[in-house]
Amino acid sequence: MACFVAACDSTPRERQEIVRQEARKLDTLADKAATKLRVAGRRTMQYDSAARIRKAQPLNAAAEATFTKELLGTYADLSTVTPDNVSAAYTQFMRQVRAKRRAWTQRDWDYADVIFKRLNERRRAIRLDVRTSDDLRVKALQAEYMALENGRDVKDIREAIRDKPAASR
Repeated sequence: MACFVAACDSTPRERQEIVRQEARKLDTLADKAATKLRVAGRRTMQYDSAARIRKAQPLNAAAEATFTKELLGTYADLSTVTPDNVSAAYTQFMRQVRAKRRAWTQRDWDYADVIFKRLNERRRAIRLDVRTSDDLRVKALQAEYMALENGRDVKDIREAIRDKPAASR
């Protein structure tokens, strides 16, 4: 509303100056946004590089065995997973993931991923004998795991690119 009043009570030269000032403000905002975008891009590349380095490091076999026992419990020996108990194995896995995920590091998620992939391989080996109701339950649990894992990745990326106070840079 103020712009309309100013337009009526001002000269073309005054309106031209207002337009110039507003254009400068927009330019400043665009420059700030571009700078933030460059910083976020650089931080995302750093995060991605660190993630690649981490994933290139082999997992510790003893730690993997411990994680497997913690996450799968009595189903840690995947050869004991049958069409009758595959749903229970996934339920056990997801119960533990839900309970522990908030304290996990990205490396812990790497271990969980390996276990999840092995459990999926076992399911594929026996899937033709799995009841449809159990298979649907397993697929829902698989989707939940992927959502939790992707949520953690998004959270970590967001933290990596977040503007940090000048003192912590």
